[in-house]
Amino acid sequence: MLPEQISGLILAGGQGRRMGGRDKGLEPFAGQALIDHVLCRLQPQVAEVLINANRHLDAYRRLGPRVVRDREGGYQGPLMGIWSGLSVATTPWVVVVPCDSPALPEDLVARLVAGHDGHAIAVAHDGERAHPVVALIRRDLVEDLGEALAAGERKIDRWYARHAWCHVDFSDCPQAFANLNTEQDKARLEQYLKS
Repeated sequence: MLPEQISGLILAGGQGRRMGGRDKGLEPFAGQALIDHVLCRLQPQVAEVLINANRHLDAYRRLGPRVVRDREGGYQGPLMGIWSGLSVATTPWVVVVPCDSPALPEDLVARLVAGHDGHAIAVAHDGERAHPVVALIRRDLVEDLGEALAAGERKIDRWYARHAWCHVDFSDCPQAFANLNTEQDKARLEQYLKS
């Protein structure tokens, strides 16, 4: 699988409830917005980056990538963002990442590809837990995901379980998947990256 066959999808469409309702992708972190860090990590690894966002669309558009709103309103969660991205992606594969993980591995995509072993979905695992919103997904699952959402499914793990999926081992770099839900999370990761 070549990089030209893979799009990146950054999920920035949530309500940021644990961040006081703020738009997490635009939160400052180490001198830039969180999404800038994620974009810098992901962009060199894929053919195109898409950003799933539901507010501050102009701010996200200024970053360059195509911005994709949820196909249905109401902040229905990450599965809705994934479906919206899969619906417009033009490559056979999509790598999904959250907007609040600024330290993602610079070889994330290559490792997901190497570890997917023919599965339709490959999910990053840091040695202690899985990170369901860091995943390589075959784009042709878009119709099945649309049907699952229409039937009321909102749990990523349950939708993954409908398909051939696997974990990919990233236990050598668990800090890469730290996601920032609070000011304390931000301060801890900034300190870790400085050291």
